[in-house]
Amino acid sequence: MNRIDRLSAILIQLQSKKFVKAQDIAERFAISLRTVYRDVRALEAAGIPINGEAGIGYSLMDGYRLPPVMFTREEAIAFLTAEKLVEKLTDPATEQHYKSAMYKIKAVLKTQEKEHLEHMNDHIEVLRNPYLPKDHFSDSHIQTILQCISTKSVLAMQYFANHNQQQTKRDVEPVGIFYAGSHWYLIGYCLLRKDYRTFRIDRILSAHSTTTHYSLQHPSLKTYLTQLSKEKDLQKVVMLVDKATVKHLGEQKYYNGFVSEKHMGERVEMTFLTDSLHGFARWYMMFGDKADIISPDSLKDRIRHLASDILKK
Repeated sequence: MNRIDRLSAILIQLQSKKFVKAQDIAERFAISLRTVYRDVRALEAAGIPINGEAGIGYSLMDGYRLPPVMFTREEAIAFLTAEKLVEKLTDPATEQHYKSAMYKIKAVLKTQEKEHLEHMNDHIEVLRNPYLPKDHFSDSHIQTILQCISTKSVLAMQYFANHNQQQTKRDVEPVGIFYAGSHWYLIGYCLLRKDYRTFRIDRILSAHSTTTHYSLQHPSLKTYLTQLSKEKDLQKVVMLVDKATVKHLGEQKYYNGFVSEKHMGERVEMTFLTDSLHGFARWYMMFGDKADIISPDSLKDRIRHLASDILKK
């Protein structure tokens, strides 16, 4: 990226947040902090009213706005791709909000770019998982949850816990939502359990925002998830797998904690970190005739017990 384009991009970035740290700009454009300071001085010399506060970051003077933004062809296609994902992987309310935003984006495109976007629309598609119910997101409460996060309002909900097949009423201070393994999840501080809990959003039977606001400072979603992963009791698993079998493990190896592999002739030594030896044992049995467990011995014992129970049946 040449300097003119970078200066324009930095200006847009400054308008996207109240404060932008120099380090964030440096990381985005892979430049040094010295170059960031030089670019900011260049923008100031061009008449852009930039305020800088030590330890906080840069900000544009209140009231200053850029003229309407023009998107490149590649950026417009990225928006189109995101629209396809939103349509299939979120709830109807979120989909409608995004479609409304897309109309505004398309409105500022040049005629040639609009025509190109219509052409590309027929060449991008996201398919639903055929094994999931068709109405998987029809009763989702994503927008209600996000509204509670925005206003710091307590979320009141009826929740169905799958592990004990019971329905409970929960008042939750929501921290954030995330998507993993074909499902949306809510992280929140449960006032009933007096602790942070994870809820699968499609198991929320009903939900609404209350008039009760909370002042407790919760960790960010990223911080919570990072801490959660550190607290897991991970166990190291090493096994030898026939080279011809490795390719058939696909993405499942990542779900089971794949770390590294070492090629050893016709076999591959694979290392995993898993938080469930029981779950790993069941996965291993899908291809166990083509692989050998090196460690730990406790995993070998679990596999023997599972195989013995199967034989008894």
